Amino acid sequence: MNEKLLEYISSSPSMFHAAATTAEILNKNGFTYLNESSNWELTPGGKYYTLRNGSSLIAWIMPEGEFTSFMIMAAHSDSPFLKLKENAEQYDDHYVRLSVEKYGGPLLAPWFDRPLSIAGRVMIKTAEGFEVRLIDMAEPVAVIPSVAIHMNRDANDNASYNMAVDMLPLIGERGDGVPELRTRIARKLNVSESDLLTFELYLYNCQKGMLWSNYISAPRLDDLQCAFAGVEAIIQAKPSKAIPVYCLFDNEEVGSETRQGAASTVLIDLLNRICSDLGLSGEERMHKFASSFMMSADNAHAVHPNHPEYRDPNNSVYMNGGVVLKYNANQSYATDALSAAVLRLICEQENIPVQVFANRADLRGGSTLGHISSTQVSIPIADIGCAQLAMHSCYETAGAKDTDYMIRAMKRFFSSALLKDDEGYHFVK
Repeated sequence: MNEKLLEYISSSPSMFHAAATTAEILNKNGFTYLNESSNWELTPGGKYYTLRNGSSLIAWIMPEGEFTSFMIMAAHSDSPFLKLKENAEQYDDHYVRLSVEKYGGPLLAPWFDRPLSIAGRVMIKTAEGFEVRLIDMAEPVAVIPSVAIHMNRDANDNASYNMAVDMLPLIGERGDGVPELRTRIARKLNVSESDLLTFELYLYNCQKGMLWSNYISAPRLDDLQCAFAGVEAIIQAKPSKAIPVYCLFDNEEVGSETRQGAASTVLIDLLNRICSDLGLSGEERMHKFASSFMMSADNAHAVHPNHPEYRDPNNSVYMNGGVVLKYNANQSYATDALSAAVLRLICEQENIPVQVFANRADLRGGSTLGHISSTQVSIPIADIGCAQLAMHSCYETAGAKDTDYMIRAMKRFFSSALLKDDEGYHFVK
């Protein structure tokens, strides 16, 4: 399964490609695409997905009859990148460089001296308006060179980097016959340069992922490992009395407050459209939402082999140790006792190990999709993930066993149905 994961990552160099790759998997497994701007005709047992902005995707399976709830799993399509500015090329007397800015919070040091390519989307003028085309240069086109140790003797001591100086990728030399960026884009897409309206392009590490010693090392494991596990789980899910819903949100790395992020209406809009198609009243919808549940799947910090001092000694997680359940008292992670109980029961049914993560009390951690999604869809949420090293590096490492653990856990989750009553939550057969 990890070979398929590496293929998925390789085909997903940007958030737009991640959504398109996921859509392709769904297409091959009997799911039908529905445009948000069209009327929908949903059929019992039908498998569907929709897209917003070409970078967020939601897939679901309609019930055959009465249903109890929605069983929702969410991951995200974006990763920390270096984004090209609109007027990207900078010239001096000899070199041509690219002007970039940070997208999200990348670890900057690993970007040096790597083969970098460019991917994203381009707007192409047509007779009727414009069309969106994805682009992946798919080969090295730039590098961010380090300063030699001979010129910067302090390079290994408390290094810091200026985005406007140190992080400018070299793309060529003046007068070397290499086409300008817009020309390269037009040739890659086989269109006229005059028809290029604008673009959203990102630099990415084009080194391939690899399996070694029961580990995976690859770009964008955060969060494509969970994204891949989710889509594999929903296509393998067995019918239940719930509606399984797989969400792939964009813009998690920059706060999710966009029209395609977890803080948007994209999920609640979808749930309401399903309920409307099924003829549910407002009161009946509230009943379904009250029994619904979400797994917010985003990778977690494994104990670092060289720096174990960053861990909480009683809440530490390791690669290949199983699904990680994430806690935070201030709700950066949405897990509570209720949602943790559901996750534990799901994993117990499949004999999947569960690990518990919490930050060391004097260290501030990150946040993720769960508590943000709950502002739009008020349901219990467990924040989960796979343990990994070097989160937000352009080349990360995770456990090879954990991919299968996450797929199996989410398959069982999607194949389950919950019902809430005064005594708690119950699994319904």
